[in-house]
Amino acid sequence: MHHSTVLLFIDDEPNPIGEYSVPINFELDTTKLIDGEHTLRIVSKGTNGKEGVRKIPFTVKNGPSIAIEGLHENDVVDGVLPIMINAYSKGDQKRFLIEGSETPHSIPAWLWVVIIGFAGWAMFYAITSLNMNLLK
Repeated sequence: MHHSTVLLFIDDEPNPIGEYSVPINFELDTTKLIDGEHTLRIVSKGTNGKEGVRKIPFTVKNGPSIAIEGLHENDVVDGVLPIMINAYSKGDQKRFLIEGSETPHSIPAWLWVVIIGFAGWAMFYAITSLNMNLLK
């Protein structure tokens, strides 16, 4: 009984990262790849000599994440822009530290509207209640 074999390639590399008899289980170590788009190319060779090819595109993102507030892709801008940039890494994935692992954000405008609206209502309520008590 002859088994098919598969050759695994990353991107357009001429040399395979491995040649295996099927079925196989393997771990793809993406830490050896640069961040960006890649393709896993699987070439199977049947016992009759024919080949089958399957390509699976994937994106590697091992580097630090970059968060930007104040500028979005394809924005049309003018004047001076306040921009906040933060970069953070996953670090040691065996440990997770909460401190410093979140990206800070400024307070959204809608929240300021709610706070000012509530403060205005509270002042109106306090003033009308005070006037009602003084008129008694």
